[in-house]
Amino acid sequence: MTYLGFQKLVERLWAEIPEAFKEGLQGVHVLPEAKPEPGLPGVWWLGEYLDPGPPSALGGFEGLGRHIALYYGSFLAVADEGFDWEGEVWETLLHELRHHLESLAGRRDLVEEDLRRLAAFRRGGPPGEGGR
Repeated sequence: MTYLGFQKLVERLWAEIPEAFKEGLQGVHVLPEAKPEPGLPGVWWLGEYLDPGPPSALGGFEGLGRHIALYYGSFLAVADEGFDWEGEVWETLLHELRHHLESLAGRRDLVEEDLRRLAAFRRGGPPGEGGR
């Protein structure tokens, strides 16, 4: 899959999500790079929900807003023959959108789940024992 094809896929899937679920989001950014997990070779961040939090007293973060980033290079790094691009992009979009909705609700359930999964990776266990 080319970068342009990936962008078009993300745009199409994003358009299928009802606007009510996207309220408060600046949007989705498709970035060409890969984002590795530090200290875990072969583990890649496919997407990320970015919430800058409240602005600082010095005006930091003003206008940045909440958004989702998808890392095309990370998808390329994990894609093998028969990789389900649409299924994986859809799953990643919904995962990051859940982060957004939980953030709006003041919840951290998925954050805690992701942290447990990452800890399992670091212990050498399967990802089902604690993240994404």
